[in-house]
Order: sequence, then C-alpha cells, then structure tokens
Amino acid sequence: MANNAEHGSKAYLFSIVLVAVLGGLLFGYDTAVISGAEKGLQAFFMSASDFTYTDFWHGFTSSSALIGCIIGSAISGLLASNWGRKKSLIFAGVMFFVSAWGSMYPETMILPQGEANITLLVVFNIYRVIGGVGVGLASAVCPMYIGEIAPSSIRGMLVSWNQFAIIFGQLVVYFVNFYILGDHVAPAIESVGEGINKIVNGPEAAWAIETGWRYMFGSEMVPAGLFAILICFVPETPRYLASIGADAKAESILARINGASKAKTILSEIKETMTVKTEPIMTYGLLCIFVGIMLSVFQQAVGINAVLYFAPRIYGAMGFENPMILTVFNGIVNLGFTCVAIFTVEKLGRKPLLITGSLGMALGALGVACTFGTEYQLLCMISLMLYSASFMFSWGPICWVLIAEVFPNTIRGAAVAIAVAFQWIFNWIVSTSFVPMANSLGYWFTYGLYGVICIIAAIFVWKLVPETKGMTLEDMTKLWKSKK
Repeated sequence: MANNAEHGSKAYLFSIVLVAVLGGLLFGYDTAVISGAEKGLQAFFMSASDFTYTDFWHGFTSSSALIGCIIGSAISGLLASNWGRKKSLIFAGVMFFVSAWGSMYPETMILPQGEANITLLVVFNIYRVIGGVGVGLASAVCPMYIGEIAPSSIRGMLVSWNQFAIIFGQLVVYFVNFYILGDHVAPAIESVGEGINKIVNGPEAAWAIETGWRYMFGSEMVPAGLFAILICFVPETPRYLASIGADAKAESILARINGASKAKTILSEIKETMTVKTEPIMTYGLLCIFVGIMLSVFQQAVGINAVLYFAPRIYGAMGFENPMILTVFNGIVNLGFTCVAIFTVEKLGRKPLLITGSLGMALGALGVACTFGTEYQLLCMISLMLYSASFMFSWGPICWVLIAEVFPNTIRGAAVAIAVAFQWIFNWIVSTSFVPMANSLGYWFTYGLYGVICIIAAIFVWKLVPETKGMTLEDMTKLWKSKK
C-alpha cells in the first residue's frame, strides 16, 4: 500500500482504461454489425406491400447510423464540457443499448410483429441513428477520457488501445454474425433492374429473413449493457474535475494513479492552464484547430473504409473464390499491426509512425491501382493488405492519440467535437463514393487517388503536425501559444 501511495497503482489505471475501451469495442461492433445483417434485412423489407424497397432505400438503411455518428460527435463537446466525460460515456452506453434493442425489435409492441412496411422502416432507421449517436459520442469522448486520465509517459500507448478495441469489436461481430447464422442460409438477392431486386432462395433463407438479422442487431445489447454498467464505477477525469473546481477529488484520483507527491505537482500544472473552465475555440489560433480537423480528414480521405466496409466485394472483384476468408485474414492482420502502434508509439513518437504509415499506404494503394484486373492477382492482394496494415499502425490509432492530446485543456471538449465531426463526415463521403467511383472510373483510378492522398497526408504531418511524445496535456497550452 505504501508503494501505491508513493508511485500510484498501475492496476487501478489499467482497470479504468479497460472499461473505457469497451466504448471503442462498441464503436467497432455497431459499425460492423450491419455487414452480416444487411442481406436478411434487405430481404425482409422487400416483402413490404406499401412501398418498394429499392437499392436506394437499402443503401440509406445500411448507412443511416452514420447520420447519428455525425450528430453524436458534433454534440460530444457540449456534453463533455457540461456533463463531464464520465456522464457522457454513460449516455453513450444507454444509446448503444436502446439502439440494439430497437434494431432487433423495431415493432416494440406497437406495430404489427413481423410486418414490413414504410412505418417500420422509418422506426428501424431511427433506432440505428440512435446507435450512431452513441458511436459518435464514444468515438470522441473515449480517447479524450483515456488521454486525460493517463500519465504522459504512457498516454499514447493507452489511447492506442482504443483503436485496438475498435478493430477487435469489428472482428468479434464478424464471428458473432457467423455463429448466429449457423447452418441457416443467407438470402441470395438478384437485381431485376432500376434498383429493384428479387429473392432467389426465399424458402431456404426464411429464418435469416425473419429472425437472423434481429439476433445480430440484438447481440449488441450484451456489450452495451456491460459498458453502461461498468462506466458508472470509473472516476471522472482529473482535468474535468479541476475545471469545475473539484480540486480535492481531482487530486485524490491523480494520487491513486501517479502517487501522492506527483499528484500535487500535476494538479498545480492543471490549475495553471485552467484559469477559466473554457475559452473561445480560436483562442490558440487557427493552426491549432486546422491541424486537428485535417488529422481527422486525412484519416478518412486515405480511403481505409473502402477496405473495412467493402473487403469481400474488393477481393471478389480481384477474382478470389473465397473473399470472406481473405476478409477475416485481413481483419487478423489489422489487429496485429494495431499492436505495433501500441508498443512503439512512446518509443518512436507520433510523427514517425504517421509518416511511415502514410508512405506504406501510398505504396500499397498504388500497387493495387497498377495490378488490379491483371494477371498479378496475388501481388494485388498483398498490396491491399500492405495498404490496410500500414493504416493500422499509423493513422488508425495515432490519429486518435493526437486528437485526444493535441488541444489545450480549455478548448479540448469543443475542439475534439469539431475534429471528430469532420471525421464522420469524410467517413460518409468515402463510404458512399467508393462503389460508384470504382464501378464508373475503375479500381485503378480509385486506388491511385487514395495513393496520392496518402502522399499529401505524409507531407502534412511532416510540415504541420507537432510531435507530442512525452509532453503533458498542460504543455499543449504553451505549444500553441508559441505558434500564434
């Protein structure tokens, strides 16, 4: 106990972070659950008699959660600044749970059970938007929470665990969806033109159409409920407590993490940068906000979601007979390379990883552009995996690390909200543009464009992004004041 009082408790810190990264796992789970459920969902609503469920409706329904993501990230700063980081995460957990229940059972004892119609479609999409609000909140507040509670010497590593949890959540739901479907047959759907489709194997796929997709969405209630309960038992961040004048509580938490003597020093540094709770967003200059926004923009503009969301389609278009096997293998590779960032971010720094990852992504993307549709099928596949793996040790986790730590304390809530909102906007742009761009202009153009953007991203990091390795959050105030 004396040692804990002097040096703090790593076990206490890691237990807090473990609970917080469940928000990242839910982020990944919620965004990927649609991949296994979308065919059954499409076939279910195709049976509606009061409207025609076209490709447009299915595209909107499959991506409606992104609307909530933009809303959730946009309000995250307001909630984090006024409610605190902890209460904001509790609210996100509740949104996840409500969405999982409502997406599984959108009739909710009001509408006729199992009867597809336009009203049920609207209600279903409302529940998906609610889940998106939870994702948007978690995507902004989880890294912020971890960044504000972690010691500066291991902050980058701990925030990187959030990205690991996101990828792990996506991998988990792939296996959950596979287990739920079991021996049942997924619906096979063929186009009859003008955005209208027909079900080829209706009787064989009846269970997947009526029930399977419901269980897939409902499975999220388990991690969502666990997160909403456990987050109630973690402390508020010392930075937020100091901002509302709760110095005794802030010092107590800092002491449990860093040790009693160091806690006083850290609290003193926090108070020096917090003469007021919040300041105008442009207090530290346009460059500060621009760097945060462009980190988010580049994380999406490099095109990674074209792989994460459409990997089976891409591997199938390459000519591989079992694209799902390659998709799962790619997911395992992604998880492994995320660990590279976790264990090197404090040694190598943020900028070297981002620049190296950008160049690796550029090489992979340009490799895909040059070999797609040629006899070099294997090289094309390796290039795509290089592209994906390079993202996972760089832009995937490191972007979240920088967004969580690069802004001064007094503008962090609002600045993170703006940056993450841009991230979800560009997520939507990349996700919705990939298929039509690849179909109309070709994979060579699409991945060539991503490759060029990766090179621009490397130059941006080299020229404008500050290295924050080893710096305290309070140092950010001095950093940006010196650049004004």
